[in-house]
Amino acid sequence: MNLEAIRSIYMFEMARMRRTLLQSVVSPVITTSLYFVVFGAAIGSRMQEVEGVSYGAFIAPGLIMLTLLNQCIGNGSFGIYFPKFTGTIYEILSAPVSMIEIVIGYVGAAATKGLIVGAIILATASFFVDISIAHPFVMVLFFVLTAVSFSLFGFMIGIWAKDFEQLNLFPMLIIPPLVFLGGSFYSISMLPPFWQAVSHFNPVLYLVSGFRWSFYEIADVSPVVSFLTVLAFLAVCLAITAWIFKTGYKLKN
Repeated sequence: MNLEAIRSIYMFEMARMRRTLLQSVVSPVITTSLYFVVFGAAIGSRMQEVEGVSYGAFIAPGLIMLTLLNQCIGNGSFGIYFPKFTGTIYEILSAPVSMIEIVIGYVGAAATKGLIVGAIILATASFFVDISIAHPFVMVLFFVLTAVSFSLFGFMIGIWAKDFEQLNLFPMLIIPPLVFLGGSFYSISMLPPFWQAVSHFNPVLYLVSGFRWSFYEIADVSPVVSFLTVLAFLAVCLAITAWIFKTGYKLKN
């Protein structure tokens, strides 16, 4: 294992976060704070509790997950797309660095940046609502696995994308609707039976449900099922990434 190569890629990507603090940290914190002000304070004060939890506290895990997914996918995709765009990807591919080392460097940095922003959002949420974490270990486990999985997913998007429009397709147009329709702002038990069944095809439901269970021990889906779903998604992403490097898909041509 070439640890120096991993460290070089990792530190280079982390340095980009320090250069863009306004976009990387300040912007998502302000956006999420506005969600808490509007939904948690303005609307939440007029709504009854959801399964014994105040509405503002109930939506907190969903908002944290929304930020985490967007940050991980955005950082993971841009990190590998920019070397493709500038042509420096060929220097990386021709260097004595293995596929595993490249993935660890880029995905590790993207996941770290997502976790940092997610932790800041969690701390920010505590100023707006009363948050309690019933299972801290489970919360951290879901937090880390989700960050790694979607950073790897973003890495795949960055390789697949041929322009900036495709690069922004998932974080801008696909992930937010999935999160909003995945039980972030409500419990799917409030929906009619048909839409409850449809919601179970939304993969983000399992992430939000498992993450919320670690806070308040309430969930729309069994936390075990949620955990296995995250592991399955991670395994699929690893398999596709291995195939990409084995075939050179959109890397060597």
